[in-house]
Amino acid sequence: MRRLLAAVVAVFALVAAGCGGGSHTTLTVLAGSELKDLQPLLGQIEHATGVRLQLDYVGTLDGTQQLIAGGDTHDLAWFSHSKYLQLLQQEKGLKVVHAETPIMLSPVVLGVKHSVAVRLGWSGSGKVTWSDIAEAAKAGRLRFAMTNPGSSNSGFTALVGVASAFAGSADALDAGRIDTQAMKDLFAGQKLTAGSSGWLADAYVQSQDRLDGMINYESVLLELNQSGKLHEKLDLIYPAEGIVTANYPLLLLDESRRAAYDKLVEYLLSPDFQEAMMKQTLRRPVTPGVMLDPRLPHRLLVELPFPATVKTINAILFAYLNKARPPAHATFVLDISGSMGSNGKIESLRRALSGLTGLDTTVTGVFSQFHDREQLSFIRFSSSTYPPVDFTVEGTDTQTGAYARIRSFVDGLKPYGGTAIYSALIEAYRVTAKAQATDPSRYYSIVLMTDGENNAGPDAAAFKRFYNALPARARQIRTFTVLFGDASAQALTQIAELTGGKLFDARSASLSSVFKDIRGYQ
Repeated sequence: MRRLLAAVVAVFALVAAGCGGGSHTTLTVLAGSELKDLQPLLGQIEHATGVRLQLDYVGTLDGTQQLIAGGDTHDLAWFSHSKYLQLLQQEKGLKVVHAETPIMLSPVVLGVKHSVAVRLGWSGSGKVTWSDIAEAAKAGRLRFAMTNPGSSNSGFTALVGVASAFAGSADALDAGRIDTQAMKDLFAGQKLTAGSSGWLADAYVQSQDRLDGMINYESVLLELNQSGKLHEKLDLIYPAEGIVTANYPLLLLDESRRAAYDKLVEYLLSPDFQEAMMKQTLRRPVTPGVMLDPRLPHRLLVELPFPATVKTINAILFAYLNKARPPAHATFVLDISGSMGSNGKIESLRRALSGLTGLDTTVTGVFSQFHDREQLSFIRFSSSTYPPVDFTVEGTDTQTGAYARIRSFVDGLKPYGGTAIYSALIEAYRVTAKAQATDPSRYYSIVLMTDGENNAGPDAAAFKRFYNALPARARQIRTFTVLFGDASAQALTQIAELTGGKLFDARSASLSSVFKDIRGYQ
């Protein structure tokens, strides 16, 4: 009996050793949304270390704001890079991050259709510069997709690299020498924007016949090339001046969890995990000696310097948003039916829209506000549709001009009547398509917010017939739907899918945060 008991104890000891020893530890992680592709490896991590990771996904700038604001209770954070967070921490005299370890690498580069690379003389060339790319974009010979740098880390990383390349050095940037004209030339070719690198990749697939390429993480571009979804594979261009590489650092937020953090990091840097990570995500290993996966290009990555101050980074972002990127025309279709008068819903709508006029001064708020040169149309609806109210933003003084007039308009929103969703949406497409025909250089998008189901005017089938009869260019205008109150998730999902947009759920998040998220797609 004693021998049997001893054998059982030995077996349990071996099992415990294989699972990292002893009881499992759970660490909560505030993680960038692009890290969802690590999900299949979490079980392997837990088995090897005894550390269970509970990942809560968030946009990197949203996560940065959450940490800087204080009160966050996560044990760790894991973003594609932490440079902006570290600079904000230093500027504000905070100690948010107690330890930082890079885990994997993915440079942000340009993927161009092979035929386009051949046409531009870039195929097989290792000497393509950011100036070459800007010249092609300005001449209308390169149309590309990139995420919004004010919302997504891949676009942010690319923008910092571009600004550094055009300035010649980080010192020049920190001295305030931002070459806005060169940036304007480059981004004249940006024809698709998005709030996340994953959604951008999906949208590129939908729009690939009218685009020439995409700026994104190397790993995303390589995965797309292997997906079978592309009509033509992308040649990866690594500009000669250099790029900025995301190094995905694991950040320790709670000093009391250091022992578990150290154990976790030791395994994440092990050859076993680095190889599994590389195979699963197509990101590069940070551990020396790990053989590069044959699917990854053998490239010498020239790293551009990163600005040293928050002031410089903010200046680069505002130069892009207010001067360099093609301006937007955003149409907001707003439900002001009688049901919006209950449970503070109309007040939430007023607060969300007013925040975009400069009243939200958080990290995410200042970059999501309405931008210089932007045109805005607001279409209210209840039992019927009201005429559009239009504004053009001129300048960046949020206390005057269009910003003040929009706030006055928003304050006047009053709930009344039924819910004619499709009538308002049809009017929005008429208004936006007409504007698009007049000025095709802008980004056009529609935001539909409703708290109920359609009970007046045309139905979903009528809208679908109307939409399908639009000119091809007008059908490229995407609708981003906001699920609020008692709205139909099915109906709003169908609208988003039909138009190539995206559904945002404001039932579990504030309407203000949802509207800020949507700004990344406009």
